[in-house]
Amino acid sequence: MKLTQISAAIALALAIAAAGAQAQTSETTPETTPKHVNRPCSNPELSKTETIHLTNVTQQNDANEILVALRNILDPGCKMFLIASQNAIVLQAAPEQLALAHQIVAELDRPRKTYRLTFTLTDSDGGKKLGAQHFTLDAVAGQETFLKQGTKIPVITGTFNGTDSKNGVGVQTQVTYLDVGMNINVTASPVAHGAVLKVKVEQSSVDPATAGNQDPIVRQSVISGVSAATLNKPLQLGSLDIPNTTHKLDVEVLVEELP
Repeated sequence: MKLTQISAAIALALAIAAAGAQAQTSETTPETTPKHVNRPCSNPELSKTETIHLTNVTQQNDANEILVALRNILDPGCKMFLIASQNAIVLQAAPEQLALAHQIVAELDRPRKTYRLTFTLTDSDGGKKLGAQHFTLDAVAGQETFLKQGTKIPVITGTFNGTDSKNGVGVQTQVTYLDVGMNINVTASPVAHGAVLKVKVEQSSVDPATAGNQDPIVRQSVISGVSAATLNKPLQLGSLDIPNTTHKLDVEVLVEELP
């Protein structure tokens, strides 16, 4: 074979190999042009607008929490607004996103539990029961509830020179009033088979020896703390020995769930 024929054969083989390599590269190289992603929530023509009314929410903070949950779960392109005056959420989203929003709201927009709390204060002397006081109040879960019963005792806190329209210059007396009696402050939070109570029970009274004096002595007993109560079972919150006496004060609470 002549040298020119060998050179031609080599050149043809190289050309065929280059063509095959180019064809293989074009088959395996992925398409680099980005595909268009259709987001219905971002396209008004593919989305709908609906209003979801919150039927059990009583505080704006609760409505804000539901709105935050929707924003975190639904497609970022969905539009939503809270209308606090109407207790409603307006959404613009695709039909499947609206269905998901209705499901989320139905799970979160539920009525709060309501409890009836009965506090019993028992006074005893040497183990002998002298008497008992009962105080009952209804409390909504998560809401602070107060009970106050008693009197206001005037106490002179100071005097100063003043002017009276009838008597002229004279001494004026400044008086403040002390709340004496029973104060109960409680917040109930639901848990399985009961409720957690953040409670403060305060009982105060004027020492009989100083009743009617300008500076009366007020005796006070306070129990404060957090307790877990089982429904329909009495829970003793505490027991106090009354100073300078042989009396003892026991405080218990009964928690009942209202329908």
